[in-house]
Amino acid sequence: MGKVAVGATVVCAAAVCAATVYVVRRRMKSCGKWGRVIEILKVFEEDCATPIGKLRQVADAMTVEMHAGLASEGGSKLKMLISYVDNLPSGDEQGFFYALDLGGTNFRVMRVLLGGKQDRVVKQEFEEVSIPPPLMTGASDELFNFIAEALARFVATEGEDFHLQAGRQRELGFTFSFPVKQTSLCSGTLINWTKGFSIEDALGQDVVGELIKAMERVGLDMNVTALVNDTVGTLAGGRYYNSDVVAAVILGTGTNAAYVERANAIPKWQGLLPKSGEMVINMEWGNFRSSHLPLTEYDHLLDFDSLNPGEQILEKIISGMYLGEILRRVLLKMAEEAAFFGDSIPPKLKVPFIIRTPTMSAMHSDTSPDLKVVGSKLKDILEVPTTLKMRKVVISLCNIIATRGARLSAAGIYGILKKLGRDAPKDGETTQKSVIAMDGGLFEHYTQFSECMESSLKELLGDEASGSVEVIHSNDGSGVGAALLAASHSQYLEDSETS
Repeated sequence: MGKVAVGATVVCAAAVCAATVYVVRRRMKSCGKWGRVIEILKVFEEDCATPIGKLRQVADAMTVEMHAGLASEGGSKLKMLISYVDNLPSGDEQGFFYALDLGGTNFRVMRVLLGGKQDRVVKQEFEEVSIPPPLMTGASDELFNFIAEALARFVATEGEDFHLQAGRQRELGFTFSFPVKQTSLCSGTLINWTKGFSIEDALGQDVVGELIKAMERVGLDMNVTALVNDTVGTLAGGRYYNSDVVAAVILGTGTNAAYVERANAIPKWQGLLPKSGEMVINMEWGNFRSSHLPLTEYDHLLDFDSLNPGEQILEKIISGMYLGEILRRVLLKMAEEAAFFGDSIPPKLKVPFIIRTPTMSAMHSDTSPDLKVVGSKLKDILEVPTTLKMRKVVISLCNIIATRGARLSAAGIYGILKKLGRDAPKDGETTQKSVIAMDGGLFEHYTQFSECMESSLKELLGDEASGSVEVIHSNDGSGVGAALLAASHSQYLEDSETS
């Protein structure tokens, strides 16, 4: 019996010893795994770093590319498109004008009543219409007929306030936020579709011509005065209320910038110089790239997996379409290499774009002691529980991604100001006020992003110069801006000036 007892004790002791070793090993492994999480975090933070010196290099590279893009077609990654807008709204415009804003799965029709400097926008009315999915991949006539019919129905609801003078046509500003080769203020050929549209027979066609033909088919008599993209519209809307606006930047799902250039500083401009001496340039800055941009392994992979590899590099690291996706990719690496979410990888984490930037913004804004917003968002999206320690890592990642995007956005704006000679006060000259009109959901709703962008721009400008630069929110430029440009380029402008 004694031997059996001794044997049992030995077996028991061995089991306890083995169990202890297993627990210790698990703890060591767990420490090793957590160490790997921190290592991935630190490397990512270093690769995303945007010290002030790097931002200045990015701004200088932006200015160089701007010069190159203005010199010749295809001379730069920045298209620097001539918008043919040479007469921005002044606030004196009067009358009523229509706008059509087509930039996604919905479009808006709008009418605006302008009352001159005193009354500005007296009244505006609009209607939003969803485009049936089959029309997004059908024939050009079908899409433009649908738009023209909706516009005709909207025109039919004009109230007494909107009175058209005898013998005059209604005038429309057309915001078309797809890549277009502009050939005049009111014409442009479609280069390619984006955002889920694929209408083959519209490619290479004048989109204004397609709209006019559709309006004629439904019996609508309206003149398309201006074809603009949303960034140029935002610039027009900003300038209408503030004559010091020199540039506009959209920071939303995508990103772009437009600014007012001296017409004689555009070597590729072949026509007569406009009376105003100015020309609005649509930069298409989302396509900017430079060796100075702080790109990580996640950015390279995201670009490789995208529909347009090698294109829109700046957009892929600063815009709302991509910030949440960068976060997902870093979390996936942590899950794969450091069991961040436990022994198995959450299946939802493997779904591209499942973490959207509004979700990232909500998590980043969480100030509760236990970061419960972060916990509930991850539970809802990835269907996994999280500890406070894990949530803190997620907050750190949000901060790294948003800070890089915001600071690079500031560097881009600083590059524009440098190109215009408005980045520093001139000796003996009165300092010019420079206002940047901003729009887009990322700027408007992601507070940490917009605040970081503004403080970074001040840091780049320095105390003296930053006093003369202001960033303002110019809401709904793409709609109202198009109507304002229809007004400032009205075919009846000379009549009203001489009367």
